[in-house]
Amino acid sequence: MSDTPERPQSFTDGPLADWSRRISLACLWLAGGGLVLMSLIILWQVFARYVLNASPAWSEQLALYLLVWTVLLAAAAGVREQYHIRITALQQRVAETPRRRMQLATHGVTAIMGVCLIVFGSELVVALWAYPIPTLGLPRGSAFACMPLAGILFVAFSLEHSVALFRRRQVKPAWD
Repeated sequence: MSDTPERPQSFTDGPLADWSRRISLACLWLAGGGLVLMSLIILWQVFARYVLNASPAWSEQLALYLLVWTVLLAAAAGVREQYHIRITALQQRVAETPRRRMQLATHGVTAIMGVCLIVFGSELVVALWAYPIPTLGLPRGSAFACMPLAGILFVAFSLEHSVALFRRRQVKPAWD
């Protein structure tokens, strides 16, 4: 390991990288919108319960529905933008080759988690689809339909980071 600072790496480019950035940005916007909508629903529920003395039956279930979608969309964007939890102290102290291997292993584990979300999330959606959410009139499985979707994004974003590592590039953040 040398004392010279690393050269800045170039960002990924091309139509797939642009598509990936747009998808990540859309996930961030949808998650942010879901958070705002959840807050408004809970605010309405509190107002209706304590001021109007008539709590709406649908508000809690809709807020929970939005919570699942919001968290998983934000997590998918977090994989691409590398907001997910990781400990980089060791990674920063080793030479480039072991560092790249550690990063590849991290992206591999994340992709495996994405595959688990796809497989088990799909099973959950199928198992619960026939049961309605009484206050919303929606299939209960639809609340968890974001699990396989998020899993697909986990895998795609992890692969994007792995390819970028092999090309000695960085994935360009969605906000650039």
